[in-house]
Amino acid sequence: MNLSYWETKTWFSNIDFCIIGSGITGLNCALNLKERFPKSKILILERGILPNGASTKNAGFACFGSVSEILDDLNSHSEEEVMQLIQKRLKGLKLLRKNLGDQNIGYKEYGGYELFTNADSALFEECKSAIPNLNNMLKPIFRDAVFGIQKDSFGFLNIQKKLIFNQFEGQLNTGKMMEALLHKVQKAGIKILNNTTVEEFVETEDSVKIKTDKLEFSANKLLIATNGFASQLGIPEVKPARAQVLITKPIKNLKIKGTFHLDKGYYYFRNINDRILFGGGRNLDLETEETTEIAQTELIQQKLEELLKTTVLPETFFTIDQRWSGIMGVGKQKNPVVKQISENVYCGVRLGGMGVAIGSLVGKELSELIK
Repeated sequence: MNLSYWETKTWFSNIDFCIIGSGITGLNCALNLKERFPKSKILILERGILPNGASTKNAGFACFGSVSEILDDLNSHSEEEVMQLIQKRLKGLKLLRKNLGDQNIGYKEYGGYELFTNADSALFEECKSAIPNLNNMLKPIFRDAVFGIQKDSFGFLNIQKKLIFNQFEGQLNTGKMMEALLHKVQKAGIKILNNTTVEEFVETEDSVKIKTDKLEFSANKLLIATNGFASQLGIPEVKPARAQVLITKPIKNLKIKGTFHLDKGYYYFRNINDRILFGGGRNLDLETEETTEIAQTELIQQKLEELLKTTVLPETFFTIDQRWSGIMGVGKQKNPVVKQISENVYCGVRLGGMGVAIGSLVGKELSELIK
């Protein structure tokens, strides 16, 4: 870059904290650092013109896990670990709502539903029989029964006639959420550089030299909050996981309200006013979807449309308005990775598809690694 003296001094000199990633985690980390160190100079680097991972590409579920997902987690985690995960998600959602306000994020608590296909009758029976134990397990957190059984009142087809209902789940507008977060960050005097990709970094004795596709500069501390792209920066505990999504054009007299999970959470949909957003299908081709390429595939997009026609909107005419994809960060464990990597480098990554729920909390925890 052909930088002037003014540009170098204003943007690239005496940087206390450089954060990679301007998603939920990175912005919350920056705000918490500014609160703790008011005189610090903070620079956030973002590879896209907007947050380019999943923060504005997700479905906007304010959720902490369906019955089948919690049961699956209990197969690979202890009960205490699962409880801690759910507490983190709930705490993160409360923090997000407190920081930004429900109106500013379009928060609606319509509840969440889990659907089971006709072929999944055994899984439905397993989940149904587990509800009393799960409600008992979660009562110390929620002070009430979380899960119950309801009849399908939405007119779905090719599913079990009863749904599992979660009264505490909600939905939000992630565009409004990120706009509100960005406004707070800019108001706090924190700088963001968009369209800037970090290629590598080298730690020196008392700082970190950061090389981007545009220029090189140094910062006292580097904090990595790229989640789905973390493996590109040498964090092996995280794998990218692409999530593909579509949304319909407005549908007259749409009666579907809430957040919905289908097929162990591999498919999910919700209303956005009078539209249906539908996403998922990663399980159709897990290997291909372990990618940082932001694109759609015919295999998954066709399946999403098929399920809309045969299950979700079986007697309703609809057309697709938009399609997109986002990159999540997943791993063998569901716990986020929040740690100090070296003397001056830190990371808060592996949000496991629960970025809306835990991103605010992970950003706060990442900032608190700085003493």
